Amino acid sequence: MGIARRSPTAINLNPYGITAGRQPLTPLLYLEVTILEDIPELAVPTPISRGQLLRVLGVGFGLAVIIGNTIGAGIFRAPGAIAQQVPNVWLFLGVWVVGGLYALLGAISLSELGAMIPKSGGQYVFARYALGEYAGFVVGWSDWISSCGSTAAVSLVVGGFAVALFPALNGKASAAAIAASVAIVFAVLQWRGIVWGSTIQNITSLLKALAFIALIAAAFIFGGRGSLAAPGVENAPIALALLTGIVLSLQSVIYTYDGWSGVIYFSEEVSNPGRDIPRAMFGGVLSVITIYLLVNLALLYVLPISKIAGQEFAAGVAAEVVFGKYGDTIFRSLTILSMLSGINALHLMATRVLFAMSRDGLFSTRAAAVNEGGTPTVALFLSAAVAVLFIVFGQTFDKVITVLAFFFVANYILSFVSVFVLRRREPEKERPYRAWGYPWTTALALIGSVLFLAGAIDVDRRNSVYALILLAVSYPVFRLVKRLA
Repeated sequence: MGIARRSPTAINLNPYGITAGRQPLTPLLYLEVTILEDIPELAVPTPISRGQLLRVLGVGFGLAVIIGNTIGAGIFRAPGAIAQQVPNVWLFLGVWVVGGLYALLGAISLSELGAMIPKSGGQYVFARYALGEYAGFVVGWSDWISSCGSTAAVSLVVGGFAVALFPALNGKASAAAIAASVAIVFAVLQWRGIVWGSTIQNITSLLKALAFIALIAAAFIFGGRGSLAAPGVENAPIALALLTGIVLSLQSVIYTYDGWSGVIYFSEEVSNPGRDIPRAMFGGVLSVITIYLLVNLALLYVLPISKIAGQEFAAGVAAEVVFGKYGDTIFRSLTILSMLSGINALHLMATRVLFAMSRDGLFSTRAAAVNEGGTPTVALFLSAAVAVLFIVFGQTFDKVITVLAFFFVANYILSFVSVFVLRRREPEKERPYRAWGYPWTTALALIGSVLFLAGAIDVDRRNSVYALILLAVSYPVFRLVKRLA
């Protein structure tokens, strides 16, 4: 890895991945580049490394990163809470369908942005391009820190379950050590390049999908004592209690579906973004919806909904019914396997967000350095280091993540707004894919996100105040970072 000095013979004239090559600049062209650099939306990235992001990814990787990033501990935790809030089979399944439709509506709109603006960095790229640098700053930093925190949280699940499988390792210190080691190992594996990172993602996501298919099949083959197999009388809550239960359940479901936009973090590295990003988004979202519905159907086939309600890990209880004394071991092993693809995906995504912000001058330009394998090495190192800090200081940093969770859906709101802004501001801009059903589908996704955010604020008003304070502080920090960078 090396950091090259800026030179007029090594300028990337197109911020969307088209390189002009090593041609000397004429005075007129040099003036044009200078002008473009002064416009935030068209700013020309400053090359600081001999390497660059590589266009080597396709639909297969897009599917893998969506499945790997989305399907994790949430599908094991959420069913118990949802069954407690809506103890009716059809309402229970209905909220999973509605959550899937929200993700699908979101995919329709974000696919347009990902194909139209093929730059790596996720929703930060869309917010900055459509709404300006400050909006991009808020989206980028909240997304990066949340991704690092999620890496830590997933790694800690791996550590905790590994300790449970091997009692000799018992202790919080052992769990944290395992978690930190796993996070570091995946960062080291990605260091060599995107080909390594994408191959690991493909393999771990495939293993995850196969493991879930095996668990679902076993439940239907060996189960048969649950609410679907022997339906009984299940009364739904009434009036206000029912409405509250549905709202809380939808919040849990939407959090569980989060990750469906994973491929847009790599738009610049996809060989044919105009074609492959929409295909990966739709294929990935539909795959996740299918797996989630089948998992919940399997749970209802094995367990009565009253038994699912309140369980921290309903799938673990179902595994004990299906596999007997081996159920807990099988469940924990499946969970660890599921988490590995999530850790790899989160490292890849966090790295791209910090890389994109650094390239645009919202962090040190050193973090935009890319090695010959296509890995932003400084950004990867910093992302892994922050994740390890989250692991070491878990409880303290949990509060930070809780506050930043309010930005999670706010980022989607800004992305959907960006679709409207760019349709109006740049109607003639080439769009390899145009959002199906626009403006209605985008409007529905936007309304759903606003309602979700309002519900989250109502449920947790204390942390929502902290989030507003953080937002107020973010502007002077933005000005300071711009000056320092």
